Amino acid sequence: MDVRRVVSLIFVWQLAASICYYAVFAATPFFRDQFGLSGTAVGLVVTSLTLGYAVFLLPLGALTDRLGERRTLTVGLLGLSVGALLVAGAWSYATLLVGAFLLGSLYGTAMPGTNKAIFDSVPTGRQNLAVGVKQVGVTAGSGVSALLVTGIAGVLFWEAGFYVAAAGGLLVAVLFWLAYRGADTDGDAEFPSFRRLSRNRPYRSLTVAGAFLGAGLFTTTGYTILYVEESVGASVAFGGLVLAALQVAGSVGRVITGWLSDALPGDPRRRIATILLAQAVASAALFVVVAFVETRIAATVAFVVLGFFVLGFTGVYYSCMATVVSAEEMGGATGGGQLALTSGALVAPPVFGYLSDTFSYRVSWLMLAALALAATVFVVQVIRADPPADVTAAAD
Repeated sequence: MDVRRVVSLIFVWQLAASICYYAVFAATPFFRDQFGLSGTAVGLVVTSLTLGYAVFLLPLGALTDRLGERRTLTVGLLGLSVGALLVAGAWSYATLLVGAFLLGSLYGTAMPGTNKAIFDSVPTGRQNLAVGVKQVGVTAGSGVSALLVTGIAGVLFWEAGFYVAAAGGLLVAVLFWLAYRGADTDGDAEFPSFRRLSRNRPYRSLTVAGAFLGAGLFTTTGYTILYVEESVGASVAFGGLVLAALQVAGSVGRVITGWLSDALPGDPRRRIATILLAQAVASAALFVVVAFVETRIAATVAFVVLGFFVLGFTGVYYSCMATVVSAEEMGGATGGGQLALTSGALVAPPVFGYLSDTFSYRVSWLMLAALALAATVFVVQVIRADPPADVTAAAD
């Protein structure tokens, strides 16, 4: 397939999938009001969503390597659409948690499938930019969901945003199946060896760093609207605009850092990991800034700049992964890498909510700053350690 067509189809798929998934983050104020939830209970909704994601990432990554991305991505988006309907139809806190879990589980097709499509179909020298463009679909989808859910809620009811997201997902799933061909396998490929991946030192360090950085990414996305409303004193609609602006900044960050990953000279692994290191350090500093802002203007500016780094690192994260694992392992390796990102989100959101309930939001944001600093230690190890001698990197 033509490279532009591949990237365009993958971007549209990622956009539709992310609108369904991130609608849960945008709806946290409505969950709180409808079910009478504390900050910790709101965090558990995010945890349930990401737990479903985490549980199914590795098997879905393996299935992607075995069956090909066309099948898994199509089925995944159909399931995401159904999951959005289940969340909208929740009649109790317990059913909300179940719906969020099911929605998250099908989002596990996203990163393995889309990354495999990029590294199978896009030539070396353009892959990192392609990953950055594809990753814009994540932040753009999150931004659209923020405006969709909070905007429609002011006119109709909050569930309407989920209905629109589900309808869009179903339409894109059908179009993707008809238009995408890619490099599907014949079903005879072997499942990736996760034991072999675990012996890859730079890959192992990268996934640990991803756990710390993922904690900051998902917690920031889940609590931005609540923080702007409760601590800064703005409306939910204004919080939705801030979250959308945060996502736009993340999109810009993913494209720029993807371009830099292709354009800068030097060894690909060290070059790309150094960019990731800079993003982790900047994220830590900006979490501290967010902890101390008090006005709407200052909060908006701080979140936008934070979004460039903390939401903008995922494209570089996967580009870096492609420099330490082989193309045949990319689906499974991506599943493991995304599992690491998600594992941070299993614990951090409820802890963030507990700290804000017990102490203050300032303490919560400083916790995320500490986690970002911890990530830098492991990114340095990615730069210093070499992959196994028998690994031919996917990005080579």
